[in-house]
Amino acid sequence: MAFDIDVCKQLGNTRVELRVQTGPGITVLLGPSGAGKSSVLNMVAGLLRPDAGHVRVDGETLFDAGAGVDLPPERRRCGYVFQDARLFPQLRVIDNLRYGEARARAAGAPLALPEITELLGIGALLARWPATLSGGEARRVAIGRALVSGARFLLLDEPLSFVDRTRREEILRLIERLRDELRLPMLYVTHDAAEAERLGDMRVEL
Repeated sequence: MAFDIDVCKQLGNTRVELRVQTGPGITVLLGPSGAGKSSVLNMVAGLLRPDAGHVRVDGETLFDAGAGVDLPPERRRCGYVFQDARLFPQLRVIDNLRYGEARARAAGAPLALPEITELLGIGALLARWPATLSGGEARRVAIGRALVSGARFLLLDEPLSFVDRTRREEILRLIERLRDELRLPMLYVTHDAAEAERLGDMRVEL
């Protein structure tokens, strides 16, 4: 089992709830804006504390309200790719990728930086500044930074937002390659039914 999530959170007038058990591959959270999809990712990542329930990934408990378990984000080994990439603007691409590399080595990361650079096809971008990257390039670098940190699962929050039409297919194929070659469990947020149909080994509507 990959994800075992049973969480709820009251956010103003909105109650966000998800109860799902998934296998390997990509679990797509599908729904309109405001449905709570990103809030679910934040609860799994440890950035938002659920009011109740639990979060387990591959059998390890990251959060359990009843047992008093709440691992901090840096101990969850979660690779989080946000909608806006969130690269450090003052660092070149290579230094964005190196961020957290020492912690990854200590955790026994399965892939080294050169392997990740080759896998994502970003070798030509290493000397560039984030402000000079296209949406698709920034997204690939953001995924690379998540992988080089030693992530054992990925959270992808609408990774095709801010990506032009010509780059969408490139990113979709990359995500499929990560699924098939690295076999990392992924939670993937989208409001696009076609994306969900193509990528989702399991689809959950919020």
